[in-house]
Amino acid sequence: MTSKAPINPGTQKVEVAILGAGFGGLCMAIKLREAGNDDFVILEKGEDVGGTWYFNTYPGAACDVQSHLYSYSFATRPDWTHRYADWRQIHNYMLDVTDRYGLRPFVHFGQEVCEAHYNDDTGRWTLRTRRGDTIDCRYFVLASGPLHVPHIPAIKGLDKFKGKVMHSSQWDHGYNLHGKNVVSIGTGGSAIQYCPEIAPDVKQLYVFQRTPAWVIPRDTRSYWKLEQKAFEKFPLLRKLHRARLYWTNESRVWPIIHPSLARFFQGIAEAFIKLQVKDPLTRAQLTPDYTIGCKRVLISNKWYPMFNRRNVELVTAGIREVREHSIVTADGVERPADCIILGTGFIVDPRIYMKDFPLTGAGGRSLIDDWKDLATSHYGVFTAGYPNLFQLVGPNTGLGHNSIVFMIEAQAKLILQAMDLVEAKGADCIDVKPEAQEAFNARVQAGFAGTVWTTGCKGWYQSAEGGNFVLWPFSTWKFWLETRKLKSDDYHVVKCAGVTKQKVPGKRGKAIA
Repeated sequence: MTSKAPINPGTQKVEVAILGAGFGGLCMAIKLREAGNDDFVILEKGEDVGGTWYFNTYPGAACDVQSHLYSYSFATRPDWTHRYADWRQIHNYMLDVTDRYGLRPFVHFGQEVCEAHYNDDTGRWTLRTRRGDTIDCRYFVLASGPLHVPHIPAIKGLDKFKGKVMHSSQWDHGYNLHGKNVVSIGTGGSAIQYCPEIAPDVKQLYVFQRTPAWVIPRDTRSYWKLEQKAFEKFPLLRKLHRARLYWTNESRVWPIIHPSLARFFQGIAEAFIKLQVKDPLTRAQLTPDYTIGCKRVLISNKWYPMFNRRNVELVTAGIREVREHSIVTADGVERPADCIILGTGFIVDPRIYMKDFPLTGAGGRSLIDDWKDLATSHYGVFTAGYPNLFQLVGPNTGLGHNSIVFMIEAQAKLILQAMDLVEAKGADCIDVKPEAQEAFNARVQAGFAGTVWTTGCKGWYQSAEGGNFVLWPFSTWKFWLETRKLKSDDYHVVKCAGVTKQKVPGKRGKAIA
């Protein structure tokens, strides 16, 4: 392989361009270096590595996967201080990994890619950034992940509010919340973490809830110094501990697959709410009416007790409008507000968050058009009609029970095998066969039948049309087994053109010309 490309402004030609310096992008870069390929760049819109853990620094931000499992299998860390790490430890881990593997010279910070186009004649991709730079690459790895575009709700009058407005992923640590009337909109994964942290400090906290979430206890235990020293001295012990965590988490898939089991655990979750919340009305409002697991299950020991505070009010009425210094609900009640925090999550449907990101493949086809009914792929990595384009954590590879880092590592290895196959064949590009992608997606969508995800709830896992484009509906070890060896028969490996006349499977198995 050639030596690494210099980082220069203007047009740059490289073998591989990676979009994003989060867990996915860093993993891909490490695996490329291990394979002897230093001819790549990482394009990161932030000013440092970390992805989610660079942008999300709100009070209480932490991971809901155990620390020893939410890390690379090839770069474990012995000195995690808690079972579930906060954002600082995770980000520090990613900084350490970046330095350990010498990745920093390969990263272009402050470089947001705004368009990407495949050239049929050259078999290469042309990327353009908002700074005006151009990157010409053979392989394009889309590792931005689905959780990076904040969802800003369209609320009447929000633009006229005179106080402070901030999204949880854009937390202003310079703003003093002490003694303020604070409105928090949303009760998802971010809100259940920051609300209990700010509640003791604010004058009044209004928590606006549209749909309650199932919240279960968090294991807040810390690792003893003796444990950390043992993990450092005996790497095998660290490996065994990680394996135990993996299989413990993997067992959580059974209630998801079998709703009858989910309802059993739901009874325990309901008892947890009764024990934690004193007021019967608030308790009822915080209890979901859908099967546990149908939407993301959250973990917190502080969320429910917070509602026993006198300065915390749960608001379930819809928002009518925001005024200059207040917020008014549909029932006509007006509440004073100095600050509005949007705990409204992220836009996860790529058809929406990529609408201003032109990405064209073979023959000039558009990814947004091909995904107009449902975002589909082959193992979340390949998309038919887009040669040499790879994704990490693409459609249907998200998880509701285990570590996404496990999936990322499996996908990165699959991508390397694809690159090796192109080189072995003396070809220019690789593209998944439409029939292979269609068969894969038919199997995945069929896999949701009979699970808790089809028990009637609506969430960000599903598209407006009802298809689930986010989650992997099987065990993660099954994903690993199916991806550990690339099945060459599922792919076209050709010289440059030759893939422009393919058809891509659309919804219900029909091909899109």
